[in-house]
Amino acid sequence: MPGPAVTEPQATGRTPSVQTLQALSDRMLEGVLLYDADGRFLYANPAAHALCRDCYPRDLASGLSLDQLLPRDAVVQARADGRWNGHLSFGQDAILMVHVYYVPEEGGHFLVVMQDLRQIRFYEQDLLRRHAELNVRLTAAQEKLLQAEKLASIGQLAAGVAHEINNPIGYVHSNLGSLQDYLHSLFALIDAYERALRSADPRSMIPEIDQTRSRLDIDFISRDLPQLMNESREGIERVTRIVRDLKDFSRSERDESWKLVDLHAGLESTLNIIWNELKYNTTLEKHYGTLPPVECLPSELNQVFMNVLINAGQAIGERGTIRVQTGHEGDEVWVEIADSGPGIPPEAQQRIFDPFFTTKPVGKGTGLGLSISYGIVAKHHGRIDVYSRIGEGSKFRIVLPVRQPQPAT
Repeated sequence: MPGPAVTEPQATGRTPSVQTLQALSDRMLEGVLLYDADGRFLYANPAAHALCRDCYPRDLASGLSLDQLLPRDAVVQARADGRWNGHLSFGQDAILMVHVYYVPEEGGHFLVVMQDLRQIRFYEQDLLRRHAELNVRLTAAQEKLLQAEKLASIGQLAAGVAHEINNPIGYVHSNLGSLQDYLHSLFALIDAYERALRSADPRSMIPEIDQTRSRLDIDFISRDLPQLMNESREGIERVTRIVRDLKDFSRSERDESWKLVDLHAGLESTLNIIWNELKYNTTLEKHYGTLPPVECLPSELNQVFMNVLINAGQAIGERGTIRVQTGHEGDEVWVEIADSGPGIPPEAQQRIFDPFFTTKPVGKGTGLGLSISYGIVAKHHGRIDVYSRIGEGSKFRIVLPVRQPQPAT
């Protein structure tokens, strides 16, 4: 049985006229030349005239033949293989990249296409310049996005941070009131001693002094005063730590340099800021290993710790456990943050690092936290591994090199 008939593809538009093809050729930056099978010149576009005028002692208008235009082996190979590619040098950095095509139909014709490599280099340099400009803009945009997300995170925690600051300030203020009363009592006792010293018979004032000590409860003041001062000092130190940590988090990384850092100090600083967000529903377990100083941008890594810890706190709901572990293996260190929440569905695990992807209700997150964290860790030549099963919680392991790789020289 004969097979199905084969039909030739039909053109969907009109064949362009010679005038149209010539108009297109005139607009080309590449030089286009046409020769017959015997190497006689037939046609050249303006770009070809300009290139040949710059590179050959004889121009096309004077009858520059194919043998004069190209090396002999180029014409032979093009006639045998249908094409030839090569470079022609003319001194003073003038190099032409040449493509030759030959068709034997209708008596045979050679088509020559040439480009000036200086022009190609110019385009490449211009492309590299534009690429560098785009990189600068992209870097600036990424810095702004990171800073915006960082401030958004702090804004989200603002009420808790304010509580963490107000609480120690509150009892410091209360302690100052007690201290003021204690000072009045101590000054009253000192006044009694001074009057006794000025009297003719100081021993006769002992009953009054004892009565004053008893009435003002000086024994209690002497016991309570050191504790009051210690509490006040601890409160002021806590406020100082929170303010310092907030300053570290809110500053731009533009001026921050790579440095050797204790990651445990960064974790503690982060927990100090977000503790009010966690303490009401979280049992925190810390299992810190021995870590060497790590070369990093500390403020950026603190942002990663904050994002993962906040996500863990929100995941566990009303009550749960967050376990923070650290370790050192070979040339790498790791920080692992695990929660006892419901786990992440498999379909969501594929997208958790995508920008603006979030499973939280509206107003609870921007969807940028983990995406930015992923970018920061990648910038540090590290990785974030995620382990999660429904009903068994989630675990994020941040793996970082101890030292950043040196750029190739």
